[in-house]
This record gives sequence, C-alpha cells and structure tokens, in this order.
Amino acid sequence: MNMKLEDIKKRIDQLISIAGQVLSTKRTNDYNSYVSAEQFNEFRSASLSFLKNTFGTEHPYYMEFNKKVNDASPYLTEEGRGILKAVKNEIDGGWAFTVKGLISAEIFSNFLEMAEYLLTEGFKDPAAVMAGSVLEEHLRQLCIKNSIPIESIKDGKPIPKKADLINSQLASANIYNKLDQKSITSWLDLRNKAAHGQYSEYTKEQVVFMLQGITNFISRTT
Repeated sequence: MNMKLEDIKKRIDQLISIAGQVLSTKRTNDYNSYVSAEQFNEFRSASLSFLKNTFGTEHPYYMEFNKKVNDASPYLTEEGRGILKAVKNEIDGGWAFTVKGLISAEIFSNFLEMAEYLLTEGFKDPAAVMAGSVLEEHLRQLCIKNSIPIESIKDGKPIPKKADLINSQLASANIYNKLDQKSITSWLDLRNKAAHGQYSEYTKEQVVFMLQGITNFISRTT
C-alpha cells in the first residue's frame, strides 16, 4: 500500500457517500426491494479494492464485506456501509495504522524509486544494494508488527538477527508463504553479491526482476 493517512480517510468517506447514492436508487415491487445493480456493483468493487489494498484479503473487514455484500439490495448495501463506517471509526481512532508504519511505507517507496532511477541510468550495482536494503528493513518492520524479535541475545548482549533468519521466521509464522520466502532468499543473495563487489555474478535484467518483485512484495505486505 502506498497511500498516506489523509488519502485513506478521504477514500473511506467517498465510499460511504457512494453507499448513500446507491441507497437513493431504492425501488420496491410486489416481491422485494432492490437498488441499481450497476451502482451497487460499482460500490462493491470499489470497496473491495480499497479494503484489499488497505488491509489485505485475510483481514476480517475484507472477508466480511466480500461474503455479505453480494447482492443489489438495500439491506446488503446498508450492511456494506456499516462495515465501512466501522473501518472509518478504526482509522479515525488511530487503531488501524501506526504512524511509523505509514511513514515507512512512504520512505520505502521513495528509495525504491531511487533504485529504479539508478537502474535506468545503468547503475545496476548500487540499485541492487539499495533495493535489498529496503527489503531487509521491511522484513524487520514485519517482525515488529507481528511481535517477532529482531534481536537475539549473545553473551548477555542483543545482537541483530541476520536477514536470512528473519525471512525464515516470518515464513514459519505464516506472515507470507514459502514461495515468497524463496524469492526473498534470492533477492538477499543478489544484494549481498552487489555489496561485496561480485558484480559479474548477476545481470542488469536480474536486478530489474528483483526490483519489481520487491516492490510487489512490499505493496502486498505493508
């Protein structure tokens, strides 16, 4: 997700307003009440897209909306609006996000854009180092978010865990799947080669795929 908090608040207000517009199309016949199917489907699709990008498909808000709000009826439109109002209350109350998490997402985006610029200018090696560093910091943020320690204790002193270990622990905790874990392992390996001057052991094309993969991974797991 690459949205600022004010953008998220603005969008949730828009969706709640769209729900009201759908309800204004309410009609009743001899059998039941209904709303405009076209406007309802627009409301449903836009809301699911917002909930997916903001919370992910495994979050209760997304799952409940997707399951319940599935027919062009006034009652189900109201159900959807109720879910969105609950989301709004959570966001307005500051419970859905941490300021640090939002700032991190924006910073990550800026650094990935810088890495992409370096790549287009022919500097594949610093681009690989920068993208890999963003990935490693994102993994640490995921650990903090999911209460996974990012340090181990050795001789009574805290020692930062290596990125490979963090990757393994996050996958074991089902924060992401084994396919993601395998991709991350390869990206970290490429980053290490770039950082240690092993420039001939990878190509510009591999860095392109690495950057695309990291960008997609962060957007899905932020």
